[in-house]
Amino acid sequence: MNIESLNGKVSPEEWALRVDLAAAYRLVAMYGWSDLVFTHISARIPGPEHHFLINPYGMMFDEITASSLIKVDQACNKLSDSPFPVNPAGFTIHSCIHEARHDVGCVLHTHTRAGVAVSAQACGVLPISQQSTFVIPQLAYHDYEGVALREDEQPRLKADLGDKNYLMLRNHGLLTLGTTVAEAFLAMYTFETTCQIQIAAQAGGELVRVNPKIMETMPMVIQMVTKGQGAGIAWPALLRKLDRTDASFRS
Repeated sequence: MNIESLNGKVSPEEWALRVDLAAAYRLVAMYGWSDLVFTHISARIPGPEHHFLINPYGMMFDEITASSLIKVDQACNKLSDSPFPVNPAGFTIHSCIHEARHDVGCVLHTHTRAGVAVSAQACGVLPISQQSTFVIPQLAYHDYEGVALREDEQPRLKADLGDKNYLMLRNHGLLTLGTTVAEAFLAMYTFETTCQIQIAAQAGGELVRVNPKIMETMPMVIQMVTKGQGAGIAWPALLRKLDRTDASFRS
């Protein structure tokens, strides 16, 4: 697929963001979290214009490159040339989160089997794994209201999310927020792993729950685990992993 490179034609900040976002799409495909072409990762472009990058609707996640990402405004109107359309319906959730949370640089949404399975359980995420202890203190829930097409759902979604960075969309899937693409991706890795472990554990015997007092120490623990670097402790290694496999995401 021949798409003209935008390297040197956009600001260095936008290009760096494009590379990171394209990498996130490729990693989502690599880890088996994609749902054909039907989910989205959006990123806020630095600056006062309230512009965002999102995937071309119709491209598989393992095809996406830095240059193929489409720039849109808050209403998901295309601001850059592309042979592909964008999916305004898919941006409904993302746009209201970006509008409400100016601390958020990236929103990542998935429809994985494990994520949807746990989202359909009345208990939600159970404190039964080390991974879950990272998720639960920052976890919010939003009830299913049908396919996210209606703008009147947005106020309820924003209210349910509040200041949390993990959102379980009931009967629908998982959503993570980050100040950077790297943060949103690492959060989704932890969220998805939490759900996979829960489904696997429920197939066995009686579950052992983590002591609630452990949850109170998690903010300090997270800083220690990442050496104060947050997602930066893992993101460069993930980019190297992609480069060894297929570096075309950088084009």
